Amino acid sequence: MAQTKILLDESEIPTHWYNVVADMPNPPAPVLGPDGKPITPDALAAIFPMSLIGQEVSAERWIEIPEQVREIYQMWRPSPMFRAHRLEQALGTPAKIYYKYEGVSPAGSHKPNSAIAQAYYNKEAGIKRLVTETGAGQWGSSLALAGQMFGLQVRVYMVKVSYEQKPFRRSMMQTWGAEVFASPTNMTNAGRSVLEKDPTNPGSLGIAISEAVEEAASRADTNYALGSVLNHVILHQTVIGLEAKKQFEKVGDYPDMIFAPCGGGSNFGGAAFPFLADKAAGKNVRLVAVEPSSCPTLTRGHYAYDFGDSIGMTPLLKMYTLGHDFMPPSIHAGGLRYHGDNALVSQLYHEGIIEALAVPQVATFEAGVQFARAEGIIPAPESCHAIRACIDEALQCKASGEAKTLFFNLSGHGHFDMASYDKYFAGELEDYAYPEEAIRQALDHLPKVG
Repeated sequence: MAQTKILLDESEIPTHWYNVVADMPNPPAPVLGPDGKPITPDALAAIFPMSLIGQEVSAERWIEIPEQVREIYQMWRPSPMFRAHRLEQALGTPAKIYYKYEGVSPAGSHKPNSAIAQAYYNKEAGIKRLVTETGAGQWGSSLALAGQMFGLQVRVYMVKVSYEQKPFRRSMMQTWGAEVFASPTNMTNAGRSVLEKDPTNPGSLGIAISEAVEEAASRADTNYALGSVLNHVILHQTVIGLEAKKQFEKVGDYPDMIFAPCGGGSNFGGAAFPFLADKAAGKNVRLVAVEPSSCPTLTRGHYAYDFGDSIGMTPLLKMYTLGHDFMPPSIHAGGLRYHGDNALVSQLYHEGIIEALAVPQVATFEAGVQFARAEGIIPAPESCHAIRACIDEALQCKASGEAKTLFFNLSGHGHFDMASYDKYFAGELEDYAYPEEAIRQALDHLPKVG
Protein backbone atom coordinates (compact mmCIF):
# COMPACT_ATOMS: atom_id res chain seq x y z
CA MET A 1 0.00 0.00 0.00
CA ALA A 2 1.36 3.41 -0.97
CA GLN A 3 2.53 5.57 1.91
CA THR A 4 0.84 8.93 2.49
CA LYS A 5 3.45 11.51 3.44
CA ILE A 6 2.08 14.94 4.27
CA LEU A 7 4.66 17.67 3.81
CA LEU A 8 4.81 21.42 4.34
CA ASP A 9 7.38 23.74 2.79
CA GLU A 10 9.80 25.97 4.70
CA SER A 11 7.52 28.98 4.37
CA GLU A 12 4.98 27.09 6.51
CA ILE A 13 7.23 26.77 9.56
CA PRO A 14 5.22 28.56 12.28
CA THR A 15 6.17 32.20 12.80
CA HIS A 16 4.82 32.18 16.38
CA TRP A 17 4.66 29.71 19.24
CA TYR A 18 1.24 29.03 20.81
CA ASN A 19 0.71 29.73 24.51
CA VAL A 20 -2.05 27.54 25.96
CA VAL A 21 -2.48 29.84 28.98
CA ALA A 22 -4.57 32.17 26.81
CA ASP A 23 -7.20 29.42 26.32
CA MET A 24 -7.21 27.83 29.77
CA PRO A 25 -10.49 28.20 31.67
CA ASN A 26 -8.65 29.22 34.85
CA PRO A 27 -5.38 31.13 35.36
CA PRO A 28 -2.31 29.02 36.19
CA ALA A 29 -1.55 28.32 39.84
CA PRO A 30 1.23 30.66 41.05
CA VAL A 31 4.83 29.49 41.53
CA LEU A 32 5.77 29.67 45.21
CA GLY A 33 9.00 30.35 47.06
CA PRO A 34 10.20 28.37 50.10
CA ASP A 35 8.10 30.66 52.32
CA GLY A 36 4.94 29.56 50.53
CA LYS A 37 4.39 32.97 48.91
CA PRO A 38 4.27 33.62 45.13
CA ILE A 39 7.67 34.47 43.69
CA THR A 40 8.45 37.36 41.36
CA PRO A 41 10.10 36.80 37.95
CA ASP A 42 13.31 38.31 39.37
CA ALA A 43 13.69 35.28 41.63
CA LEU A 44 14.53 33.18 38.55
CA ALA A 45 17.07 35.63 37.11
CA ALA A 46 20.06 33.82 38.63
CA ILE A 47 19.63 30.87 36.25
CA PHE A 48 17.44 32.07 33.33
CA PRO A 49 17.57 35.07 30.96
CA MET A 50 14.72 37.55 31.38
CA SER A 51 13.41 36.75 27.88
CA LEU A 52 12.68 33.14 28.91
CA ILE A 53 11.33 34.22 32.29
CA GLY A 54 8.92 36.47 30.42
CA GLN A 55 7.75 33.54 28.32
CA GLU A 56 7.39 31.41 31.47
CA VAL A 57 4.81 33.76 32.98
CA SER A 58 3.22 35.10 29.79
CA ALA A 59 -0.51 34.87 29.09
CA GLU A 60 -0.20 36.07 25.46
CA ARG A 61 -1.65 33.58 22.97
CA TRP A 62 1.08 34.03 20.35
CA ILE A 63 4.79 34.65 20.94
CA GLU A 64 6.96 35.42 17.93
CA ILE A 65 9.72 32.98 16.98
CA PRO A 66 13.01 34.86 16.37
CA GLU A 67 14.18 34.72 12.77
CA GLN A 68 17.53 33.16 13.73
CA VAL A 69 15.66 30.34 15.45
CA ARG A 70 13.40 29.78 12.43
CA GLU A 71 16.45 29.67 10.16
CA ILE A 72 17.97 26.86 12.21
CA TYR A 73 14.59 25.10 12.38
CA GLN A 74 14.84 24.83 8.59
CA MET A 75 17.50 22.14 9.05
CA TRP A 76 14.65 19.71 9.82
CA ARG A 77 11.38 21.60 9.99
CA PRO A 78 8.64 21.34 8.97
CA SER A 79 8.77 17.69 10.06
CA PRO A 80 6.76 15.17 8.02
CA MET A 81 3.45 13.65 9.00
CA PHE A 82 2.43 10.22 7.75
CA ARG A 83 -0.79 8.26 7.38
CA ALA A 84 0.08 4.83 8.78
CA HIS A 85 -1.66 2.72 6.12
CA ARG A 86 0.47 -0.35 6.70
CA LEU A 87 -0.09 -0.28 10.45
CA GLU A 88 -3.82 0.16 9.92
CA GLN A 89 -3.79 -2.86 7.59
CA ALA A 90 -1.75 -4.95 10.04
CA LEU A 91 -4.21 -4.17 12.82
CA GLY A 92 -7.27 -4.66 10.63
CA THR A 93 -8.78 -1.51 12.08
CA PRO A 94 -11.26 0.90 10.50
CA ALA A 95 -9.45 3.72 12.32
CA LYS A 96 -7.22 6.12 10.42
CA ILE A 97 -3.82 6.50 12.11
CA TYR A 98 -1.52 9.48 11.57
CA TYR A 99 1.83 10.24 13.18
CA LYS A 100 4.22 13.18 13.09
CA TYR A 101 7.88 12.21 12.93
CA GLU A 102 10.24 14.36 15.01
CA GLY A 103 13.17 11.96 14.59
CA VAL A 104 14.28 13.88 11.48
CA SER A 105 16.09 16.48 13.61
CA PRO A 106 19.92 16.25 13.82
CA ALA A 107 19.64 14.98 17.39
CA GLY A 108 16.95 12.46 16.43
CA SER A 109 14.10 13.79 18.59
CA HIS A 110 11.78 16.73 19.24
CA LYS A 111 14.13 18.24 21.85
CA PRO A 112 16.02 20.69 19.55
CA ASN A 113 12.78 22.65 19.11
CA SER A 114 13.41 24.15 22.55
CA ALA A 115 17.20 23.71 22.78
CA ILE A 116 17.79 26.03 19.81
CA ALA A 117 15.43 28.64 21.25
CA GLN A 118 16.96 28.51 24.74
CA ALA A 119 20.51 28.77 23.37
CA TYR A 120 19.47 31.77 21.25
CA TYR A 121 17.97 33.69 24.18
CA ASN A 122 20.93 32.93 26.45
CA LYS A 123 23.38 34.06 23.79
CA GLU A 124 21.41 37.29 23.39
CA ALA A 125 21.69 37.81 27.16
CA GLY A 126 25.49 37.50 27.07
CA ILE A 127 25.69 34.08 28.72
CA LYS A 128 28.79 31.98 27.90
CA ARG A 129 27.92 28.58 29.36
CA LEU A 130 24.81 26.42 29.72
CA VAL A 131 24.44 23.58 32.17
CA THR A 132 21.64 21.01 32.13
CA GLU A 133 20.49 17.54 33.04
CA THR A 134 19.41 14.72 30.74
CA GLY A 135 17.68 11.39 31.22
CA ALA A 136 17.87 9.22 28.11
CA GLY A 137 20.18 11.72 26.44
CA GLN A 138 17.91 13.31 23.82
CA TRP A 139 17.83 16.63 25.65
CA GLY A 140 21.55 16.65 26.44
CA SER A 141 22.48 15.94 22.83
CA SER A 142 20.03 18.59 21.62
CA LEU A 143 21.48 21.26 23.90
CA ALA A 144 25.00 20.24 22.88
CA LEU A 145 23.97 20.80 19.25
CA ALA A 146 22.38 24.16 20.11
CA GLY A 147 25.51 25.21 22.00
CA GLN A 148 27.56 24.66 18.87
CA MET A 149 25.07 26.67 16.80
CA PHE A 150 25.47 29.70 19.09
CA GLY A 151 29.03 29.31 20.40
CA LEU A 152 28.09 28.37 23.97
CA GLN A 153 29.89 25.88 26.22
CA VAL A 154 27.59 23.11 27.47
CA ARG A 155 27.89 20.82 30.49
CA VAL A 156 25.45 17.93 30.96
CA TYR A 157 24.63 15.94 34.09
CA MET A 158 23.31 12.65 32.69
CA VAL A 159 21.32 10.26 34.90
CA LYS A 160 23.80 7.50 35.73
CA VAL A 161 21.65 4.56 34.67
CA SER A 162 21.12 6.14 31.24
CA TYR A 163 24.81 7.14 31.04
CA GLU A 164 25.58 3.43 31.31
CA GLN A 165 22.68 2.15 29.17
CA LYS A 166 23.07 4.65 26.31
CA PRO A 167 26.80 5.34 25.69
CA PHE A 168 26.22 6.60 22.16
CA ARG A 169 24.01 9.43 23.39
CA ARG A 170 26.99 10.48 25.46
CA SER A 171 29.16 10.22 22.33
CA MET A 172 26.75 12.49 20.46
CA MET A 173 27.03 15.16 23.14
CA GLN A 174 30.81 14.95 23.11
CA THR A 175 30.85 15.12 19.30
CA TRP A 176 29.00 18.44 19.57
CA GLY A 177 31.50 19.65 22.16
CA ALA A 178 29.63 19.15 25.44
CA GLU A 179 31.05 17.83 28.71
CA VAL A 180 29.03 14.89 30.08
CA PHE A 181 29.07 13.50 33.63
CA ALA A 182 27.18 10.59 35.19
CA SER A 183 24.86 11.98 37.88
CA PRO A 184 25.01 11.88 40.87
CA THR A 185 28.59 13.22 40.83
CA ASN A 186 31.11 14.37 43.43
CA MET A 187 31.25 17.77 41.69
CA THR A 188 28.30 19.39 43.52
CA ASN A 189 26.99 19.52 47.08
CA ALA A 190 23.74 17.96 45.83
CA GLY A 191 25.55 15.03 44.22
CA ARG A 192 27.83 14.46 47.19
CA SER A 193 24.91 14.39 49.63
CA VAL A 194 23.15 11.73 47.55
CA LEU A 195 26.29 9.59 47.23
CA GLU A 196 26.95 9.79 50.96
CA LYS A 197 23.60 8.12 51.58
CA ASP A 198 23.92 5.60 48.73
CA PRO A 199 27.20 5.29 46.78
CA THR A 200 25.45 3.03 44.22
CA ASN A 201 22.57 5.45 43.56
CA PRO A 202 21.48 5.00 39.87
CA GLY A 203 20.48 8.65 39.60
CA SER A 204 17.24 10.39 38.66
CA LEU A 205 16.21 13.45 36.71
CA GLY A 206 15.43 15.18 40.00
CA ILE A 207 18.98 14.63 41.26
CA ALA A 208 20.54 15.72 37.95
CA ILE A 209 18.40 18.87 37.98
CA SER A 210 19.65 19.67 41.49
CA GLU A 211 23.27 19.36 40.34
CA ALA A 212 22.75 21.50 37.25
CA VAL A 213 20.79 24.22 39.09
CA GLU A 214 23.43 24.37 41.82
CA GLU A 215 26.21 24.93 39.30
CA ALA A 216 24.26 27.48 37.27
CA ALA A 217 23.42 29.52 40.37
CA SER A 218 27.08 29.63 41.41
CA ARG A 219 28.48 31.22 38.22
CA ALA A 220 27.57 34.55 36.65
CA ASP A 221 28.56 33.40 33.15
CA THR A 222 26.40 30.27 33.35
CA ASN A 223 22.66 29.67 33.04
CA TYR A 224 20.51 26.61 33.41
CA ALA A 225 18.59 25.08 30.49
CA LEU A 226 15.73 22.65 31.09
CA GLY A 227 14.46 20.09 28.57
CA SER A 228 10.87 19.80 29.81
CA VAL A 229 8.55 20.64 32.75
CA LEU A 230 8.63 24.46 32.52
CA ASN A 231 6.09 26.47 30.53
CA HIS A 232 8.58 28.09 28.13
CA VAL A 233 9.83 24.65 27.06
CA ILE A 234 6.31 23.50 26.15
CA LEU A 235 5.78 26.82 24.38
CA HIS A 236 8.73 26.14 22.06
CA GLN A 237 7.51 22.61 21.37
CA THR A 238 4.14 23.80 20.05
CA VAL A 239 5.68 24.01 16.58
CA ILE A 240 4.83 20.29 16.46
CA GLY A 241 1.10 20.66 16.94
CA LEU A 242 0.88 23.85 14.88
CA GLU A 243 2.46 22.12 11.89
CA ALA A 244 0.26 19.06 12.42
CA LYS A 245 -2.88 21.20 12.24
CA LYS A 246 -1.75 22.54 8.85
CA GLN A 247 -0.98 19.02 7.67
CA PHE A 248 -4.42 17.76 8.67
CA GLU A 249 -5.94 20.68 6.75
CA LYS A 250 -4.01 19.61 3.64
CA VAL A 251 -5.63 16.16 3.66
CA GLY A 252 -9.04 17.37 4.84
CA ASP A 253 -8.98 15.41 8.09
CA TYR A 254 -8.94 16.08 11.83
CA PRO A 255 -8.08 13.85 14.79
CA ASP A 256 -10.64 12.50 17.23
CA MET A 257 -7.86 11.54 19.64
CA ILE A 258 -4.25 12.68 20.13
CA PHE A 259 -1.65 10.63 22.00
CA ALA A 260 1.82 11.69 23.11
CA PRO A 261 4.33 10.39 25.66
CA CYS A 262 4.43 12.34 28.91
CA GLY A 263 7.35 12.55 31.33
CA GLY A 264 7.83 16.23 32.16
CA GLY A 265 5.20 17.31 29.65
CA SER A 266 6.94 19.07 26.72
CA ASN A 267 6.36 16.21 24.27
CA PHE A 268 2.67 15.97 25.08
CA GLY A 269 2.11 19.72 25.37
CA GLY A 270 3.95 20.43 22.13
CA ALA A 271 1.80 18.01 20.16
CA ALA A 272 -1.54 18.48 21.91
CA PHE A 273 -1.80 22.06 23.17
CA PRO A 274 -2.39 23.70 19.76
CA PHE A 275 -5.43 21.43 19.41
CA LEU A 276 -6.65 22.50 22.85
CA ALA A 277 -7.37 25.91 21.33
CA ASP A 278 -9.88 24.12 19.05
CA LYS A 279 -11.25 22.18 22.03
CA ALA A 280 -11.75 25.45 23.88
CA ALA A 281 -13.71 26.70 20.86
CA GLY A 282 -16.03 23.68 20.99
CA LYS A 283 -14.21 21.11 18.84
CA ASN A 284 -14.57 17.54 20.09
CA VAL A 285 -11.00 16.25 20.36
CA ARG A 286 -9.55 14.07 23.13
CA LEU A 287 -5.97 14.78 24.26
CA VAL A 288 -4.28 11.81 25.97
CA ALA A 289 -0.96 11.93 27.85
CA VAL A 290 0.68 8.49 28.03
CA GLU A 291 3.10 7.65 30.85
CA PRO A 292 4.84 4.49 32.10
CA SER A 293 3.08 2.47 34.79
CA SER A 294 6.42 2.39 36.63
CA CYS A 295 6.43 6.21 36.92
CA PRO A 296 2.68 7.00 37.04
CA THR A 297 2.79 10.70 37.82
CA LEU A 298 -0.57 11.84 36.46
CA THR A 299 -2.47 8.61 36.97
CA ARG A 300 -1.33 7.85 40.54
CA GLY A 301 0.43 10.98 41.77
CA HIS A 302 -0.89 13.72 44.02
CA TYR A 303 -1.84 17.22 42.83
CA ALA A 304 0.16 19.44 45.16
CA TYR A 305 2.98 21.93 45.42
CA ASP A 306 6.37 20.25 45.16
CA PHE A 307 9.97 20.95 44.23
CA GLY A 308 11.09 20.34 40.66
CA ASP A 309 14.33 18.73 41.85
CA SER A 310 15.27 16.12 44.46
CA ILE A 311 17.20 18.33 46.89
CA GLY A 312 14.69 21.20 47.10
CA MET A 313 16.58 23.99 45.31
CA THR A 314 13.85 24.98 42.85
CA PRO A 315 10.70 27.02 43.48
CA LEU A 316 7.50 25.13 44.30
CA LEU A 317 5.27 24.19 41.37
CA LYS A 318 1.69 22.97 41.67
CA MET A 319 1.74 19.73 39.74
CA TYR A 320 0.97 16.04 39.82
CA THR A 321 3.89 14.53 41.69
CA LEU A 322 5.13 11.26 43.14
CA GLY A 323 7.25 13.25 45.61
CA HIS A 324 10.50 15.05 44.84
CA ASP A 325 12.56 12.29 46.48
CA PHE A 326 10.83 9.62 44.38
CA MET A 327 13.45 7.21 43.02
CA PRO A 328 12.19 5.75 39.73
CA PRO A 329 13.02 2.22 38.62
CA SER A 330 15.63 1.92 35.88
CA ILE A 331 13.20 1.49 32.99
CA HIS A 332 14.47 1.97 29.45
CA ALA A 333 12.32 5.01 28.62
CA GLY A 334 14.78 7.28 30.41
CA GLY A 335 13.07 10.46 29.25
CA LEU A 336 9.93 9.54 31.22
CA ARG A 337 11.58 8.88 34.61
CA TYR A 338 10.53 12.11 36.33
CA HIS A 339 8.64 12.58 39.60
CA GLY A 340 6.43 15.45 38.45
CA ASP A 341 4.74 17.03 35.45
CA ASN A 342 4.48 20.47 33.94
CA ALA A 343 2.16 22.73 35.94
CA LEU A 344 -0.07 23.54 32.94
CA VAL A 345 -0.41 19.87 31.95
CA SER A 346 -1.17 19.04 35.58
CA GLN A 347 -3.80 21.75 35.97
CA LEU A 348 -5.55 20.82 32.71
CA TYR A 349 -5.61 17.18 33.78
CA HIS A 350 -6.89 18.11 37.24
CA GLU A 351 -9.69 20.12 35.61
CA GLY A 352 -10.66 17.21 33.33
CA ILE A 353 -9.71 18.92 30.07
CA ILE A 354 -7.02 16.42 29.08
CA GLU A 355 -6.73 12.69 29.82
CA ALA A 356 -3.92 10.41 30.96
CA LEU A 357 -3.20 6.70 31.01
CA ALA A 358 -0.27 4.52 32.05
CA VAL A 359 1.14 1.58 30.09
CA PRO A 360 3.61 -1.16 31.11
CA GLN A 361 7.14 -1.43 29.73
CA VAL A 362 6.97 -4.76 27.87
CA ALA A 363 3.77 -3.79 26.07
CA THR A 364 5.36 -0.55 24.85
CA PHE A 365 8.27 -2.41 23.23
CA GLU A 366 5.81 -4.87 21.72
CA ALA A 367 3.99 -1.92 20.15
CA GLY A 368 7.26 -0.34 18.98
CA VAL A 369 8.31 -3.53 17.19
CA GLN A 370 4.86 -3.90 15.62
CA PHE A 371 5.02 -0.30 14.42
CA ALA A 372 8.58 -0.66 13.07
CA ARG A 373 7.66 -3.78 11.10
CA ALA A 374 4.69 -2.00 9.56
CA GLU A 375 6.00 1.54 9.05
CA GLY A 376 9.80 1.04 8.92
CA ILE A 377 10.81 3.57 11.60
CA ILE A 378 12.30 2.20 14.83
CA PRO A 379 10.82 4.40 17.59
CA ALA A 380 12.48 5.60 20.79
CA PRO A 381 11.23 3.83 23.94
CA GLU A 382 9.49 7.05 25.02
CA SER A 383 7.60 7.23 21.72
CA CYS A 384 6.53 3.60 22.11
CA HIS A 385 4.22 4.67 24.93
CA ALA A 386 2.11 6.79 22.57
CA ILE A 387 2.20 4.03 19.95
CA ARG A 388 0.94 1.50 22.52
CA ALA A 389 -1.99 3.68 23.50
CA CYS A 390 -2.82 4.48 19.87
CA ILE A 391 -2.72 0.80 18.84
CA ASP A 392 -4.96 -0.12 21.78
CA GLU A 393 -7.48 2.50 20.70
CA ALA A 394 -7.29 1.31 17.08
CA LEU A 395 -8.03 -2.26 18.25
CA GLN A 396 -11.03 -0.97 20.20
CA CYS A 397 -12.21 0.64 16.97
CA LYS A 398 -11.79 -2.75 15.28
CA ALA A 399 -13.96 -4.38 17.94
CA SER A 400 -16.66 -1.71 17.78
CA GLY A 401 -16.47 -0.91 14.06
CA GLU A 402 -15.99 2.79 14.86
CA ALA A 403 -13.78 4.63 12.32
CA LYS A 404 -11.97 7.22 14.45
CA THR A 405 -9.07 9.38 13.31
CA LEU A 406 -6.11 8.84 15.64
CA PHE A 407 -2.90 10.90 15.81
CA PHE A 408 0.27 10.38 17.83
CA ASN A 409 3.58 12.15 18.12
CA LEU A 410 6.52 9.94 17.14
CA SER A 411 8.91 12.06 19.14
CA GLY A 412 12.20 10.41 18.20
CA HIS A 413 13.96 7.41 16.66
CA GLY A 414 15.38 4.51 18.64
CA HIS A 415 18.73 4.10 16.88
CA PHE A 416 20.64 4.64 20.13
CA ASP A 417 18.25 2.48 22.14
CA MET A 418 18.88 -0.86 20.46
CA ALA A 419 20.33 -2.37 23.66
CA SER A 420 16.83 -1.96 25.09
CA TYR A 421 15.31 -3.70 22.09
CA ASP A 422 17.91 -6.47 22.51
CA LYS A 423 16.66 -7.01 26.07
CA TYR A 424 13.08 -7.11 24.81
CA PHE A 425 13.91 -9.75 22.20
CA ALA A 426 15.81 -11.76 24.82
CA GLY A 427 12.82 -11.67 27.17
CA GLU A 428 14.82 -9.78 29.78
CA LEU A 429 12.54 -6.74 30.15
CA GLU A 430 10.18 -6.69 33.11
CA ASP A 431 7.05 -4.76 33.90
CA TYR A 432 7.22 -2.74 37.08
CA ALA A 433 4.14 -1.32 38.77
CA TYR A 434 5.32 1.20 41.32
CA PRO A 435 4.19 0.07 44.81
CA GLU A 436 1.43 2.10 46.44
CA GLU A 437 3.34 2.10 49.72
CA ALA A 438 6.42 3.64 48.05
CA ILE A 439 4.24 6.35 46.50
CA ARG A 440 2.61 7.06 49.87
CA GLN A 441 5.98 7.36 51.59
CA ALA A 442 7.29 9.77 48.93
CA LEU A 443 4.17 11.91 49.21
CA ASP A 444 4.64 12.13 52.96
CA HIS A 445 7.68 14.32 52.25
CA LEU A 446 5.85 16.94 50.19
CA PRO A 447 6.58 20.52 51.32
CA LYS A 448 3.90 21.87 53.63
CA VAL A 449 2.40 24.97 52.01
CA GLY A 450 -1.10 26.40 52.05
